[in-house]
Amino acid sequence: MMNKQEILEKLPYSVPFLFVDELLTIDENGATGTYTFNKDLDFYKGHFKDHPVTPGVILTETMAQIGLVCLGIYLSGYIDSAASSHVMLTSTAIDFMKPVFPGEKVTVVSEKVYFRFKKLHCKVEMKNEAGDVVCKGTLSGMVTTKLNG
Repeated sequence: MMNKQEILEKLPYSVPFLFVDELLTIDENGATGTYTFNKDLDFYKGHFKDHPVTPGVILTETMAQIGLVCLGIYLSGYIDSAASSHVMLTSTAIDFMKPVFPGEKVTVVSEKVYFRFKKLHCKVEMKNEAGDVVCKGTLSGMVTTKLNG
């Protein structure tokens, strides 16, 4: 089974589109990780003028990278450890409760609802450092495997 560092190394993202700093826990039932939104990220320059706020699509992407993709990579080890797995986001249903500002650290917690026929469906929640829920909902994705070589 892959460890947390191996899972992070398999993520198909790089800066500036990598929204995972640390993977705290992962098992067959879910994942927990953190990310701090650097105040110098380019999208803050125009969203919103003079009052930057993290766009909802970026919050959703952060939840997907930590709570769906990392978990999908972990779970795909049960399918075929010789294959390279990718998780493609297929659907989202997210409610936003509070803004996330530049420099804020968030924690994402996902809980697997089901994983069958290579389809992963999760409940996800993002909290700020004060422990307030900033957004929550469900994410789904398909795990695809590509043989190495």
